[in-house]
Amino acid sequence: MKRDSVLRPPAATPPAGTPSRRSRAAGLLRACRPRQWLKNALVFAAPAAAGVLTTGAGLRGSLVAFAAFCLAASGSYLFNDAADVAADRLHPRKRLRPIAAGIVSVRLARTVGAALLAAGLLAGLAGGWPLAVVVAAYLALTFSYTLWLKHQPVVDLVAVAGCHVVRAYAGAVAVAVPVTSWFLVVVSLGSLLLVAGKREAELRARPGDGRIARATLETYTASYLGHVRVMASGAMIVTYCLWALQEHTGPAKAFCALSIVPFVLVVLRHALLVDRGVGEEPEELVLRDRPLQIFLALMLILLACGIQLA
Repeated sequence: MKRDSVLRPPAATPPAGTPSRRSRAAGLLRACRPRQWLKNALVFAAPAAAGVLTTGAGLRGSLVAFAAFCLAASGSYLFNDAADVAADRLHPRKRLRPIAAGIVSVRLARTVGAALLAAGLLAGLAGGWPLAVVVAAYLALTFSYTLWLKHQPVVDLVAVAGCHVVRAYAGAVAVAVPVTSWFLVVVSLGSLLLVAGKREAELRARPGDGRIARATLETYTASYLGHVRVMASGAMIVTYCLWALQEHTGPAKAFCALSIVPFVLVVLRHALLVDRGVGEEPEELVLRDRPLQIFLALMLILLACGIQLA
């Protein structure tokens, strides 16, 4: 037996057979990852914090930004999965993705992806050229990640977190409200926390046969990613507390201060779930974990009361 055949894992191939038109269409929709559109809800954060989300103009601008990012994100997901098709076939879960499974061809994914990217830019332009510029910046970051940044340890964490921050910033641009340093710091640290938890869960889910689904995982350890989570969560809690206690007065301060309790509970619950090895898809945690949903709902209710009284 040749030396290379021992060191190199066997190539994974898509299942044989030609998928039907109906299964291809369903697979294409799944490849667009509609569940991950939940991440784009970050565009509502800045308008809500500024108290303009309940106005007609604020709601329209936020919805346009949400639609633009859903289209752009789905297009980037298609391109990313097309580029990662070989690696995804080595992953115990990602091998079931439509492109890796052979349900959707790489060519079709790239064609539809290009159309979605163009639609996302046009939707952003409908919300004004500043929003279109932010959407373009998001696409530049995601393509840089797909082509190069995801192969750079530590930088890949910051790049993915940066995509979340751009989403949040887009909401402010869409409705023309200023972005405070408090807002950016909390969103940035929260994004880093989620990404570190995702990588830690991926690290624990690696197959035990030596195959590598994501090259940068070889450079990480669970303890390092745990340190990143501790650092990000601690700094985020301190920043949020300073914002809640120093930037408000009167009844608004009381409600914002009370929101610290469910905010900390959200962070602690997320830490527990990641330690259990279920943080690989953060959006799934929000959709399935009832305690996390309750803590988030309570925090949002208290914040809404504080914003209305400000």
